[in-house]
Amino acid sequence: MKTYQYYKCVAAVLLALCVIACGEDWVDTKPYGSLSTGTFWQSEKDVEQALNAMYVPMHYESTWGRDMFSMQNASDDVITGRVKADFDNIKNFIPTGREGYMATGWTDVFWMMNKANQALQGIPGATNLTDEERNAALGEAYFIRGFSHFWIAYLWGHKNLGVPFDGPENEGYGERIPPQLPSVTDNYAQIISDLEKAADLLPLFETYADNKKGRAHKAAAWGYMVKTYAYWAQFDPSKWELIPPLVDKIKNEGGRRLISTKASGKENFRAVFQIENNWSSEYMWSVTSGTQGGSEFPGVVLENTGWGKYNGWGYFTPTEELYNSFETGDPRRDITIMSFGDKFTYFGEEREYYSTNSLSGFMIGKYLDPYTFGINGSSSSNLMINQNGDNPTTRLNLPLMRFAEMLLFKAEALIMTGRAAEAKDPLNAIRNRVGLPNIDSPTLADLKRERRSELALEWTDRAADLKRWGDFDMLRMPLHGRDYMNKTNAHSTFKVIQVWPARNFDPAKHMAWPINPDEISRSNGMYKQTPGW
Repeated sequence: MKTYQYYKCVAAVLLALCVIACGEDWVDTKPYGSLSTGTFWQSEKDVEQALNAMYVPMHYESTWGRDMFSMQNASDDVITGRVKADFDNIKNFIPTGREGYMATGWTDVFWMMNKANQALQGIPGATNLTDEERNAALGEAYFIRGFSHFWIAYLWGHKNLGVPFDGPENEGYGERIPPQLPSVTDNYAQIISDLEKAADLLPLFETYADNKKGRAHKAAAWGYMVKTYAYWAQFDPSKWELIPPLVDKIKNEGGRRLISTKASGKENFRAVFQIENNWSSEYMWSVTSGTQGGSEFPGVVLENTGWGKYNGWGYFTPTEELYNSFETGDPRRDITIMSFGDKFTYFGEEREYYSTNSLSGFMIGKYLDPYTFGINGSSSSNLMINQNGDNPTTRLNLPLMRFAEMLLFKAEALIMTGRAAEAKDPLNAIRNRVGLPNIDSPTLADLKRERRSELALEWTDRAADLKRWGDFDMLRMPLHGRDYMNKTNAHSTFKVIQVWPARNFDPAKHMAWPINPDEISRSNGMYKQTPGW
């Protein structure tokens, strides 16, 4: 299991004139700024290299490969499947901020934001570009800046103290430490501004040739505006009003739809997480992946040692609470969670699930598709996965945002603004896709369960949902799993046991995560720690 430090160096090669040396932190006391020299920003190729560099951190283990999921692991849906002190500290709401699984995400996502800033500074002066090329390039840079800023803001930003931000449009940029904004709502306002600009400049996804898929597009910008408004609404409920028309725009102008092509509701849902549907109508934004690059997450959550066939890592296992939360007859449970005795295809062979390693007796099943391919169990014939299990990337793109989430945010916004009767349409579209009956008068409780069932164990952050809903008791309760008498027998009997003790979640302290104290030191004290920490 290796962090891909070499990707940072690849980006440094692509931007050889970059003022940040490969591997250095983005937030420190040095001024950052210009890529402009007499030899760069002179061609479409230069701009393309700069844009490519912005996307590189999306493939890191420290970001959407594994590490930042540790903060979503703080929810009631999942526990750390392997004992790691840093994971345990985060799960138990007792981190210092120095934990590697937390601190590296901060550093590398800021690095990504800085690449976007450098592009925004250099592209306007780039020569030999058409207006169309310049606008599209600026759109990508605004999107990546807004996207990376969103992740930093919602994880570390607090109502009473925001996270650092600066940009070349601000006086003093490049000559100062990026200032910490007064409130996370100030960060959200900046994110919205960037995403609006991105949406105005970017093309629709449908216009991209195959070699452009995975780059920023209009619907993705609108989608992250929806998410930003939903998170902002916990401090300013008026933001809910802005969400329904945006979701309609994503559908009507952005062409986004739920996948619903199979006769079986279960197969409709399974299709969402299949390689063949990486670029389906439901796609909004993903980590573009392949056998030699992309997100490791499918391997990170695969059974530890992969039953002797592949180096699964066995991190992050579902809880009994999540398993029992699904509505009776909901087919999404069996796609989302694998439990003892479940039949599945693995390297071309049918088998039944068991685990000698899972602390809860379950495995995340949503990302299994790449491992179903193969002939007679031979891993060498599986062209959908990296043959090196220390770098378990696959051809399955990791979804970070899909259209189903947009419908759920629309339903939530309608409920929160007193229009529950209108919320039935987006909510029931998701339910009907998997064969569940309509709910005629949905409540907030209905919305919460539907969001949990549809998006469980994805990068949509159940822990953040519980925080913004004020459901703090669900972040405090002990969590359970299954202790099987014979861990190598798929049909063994079990007893339900506590696998994680009750936690002390304090909303006065734990609504946002602590900043790495070393970042505060590097700022010469200009940065303040997250309130409460």
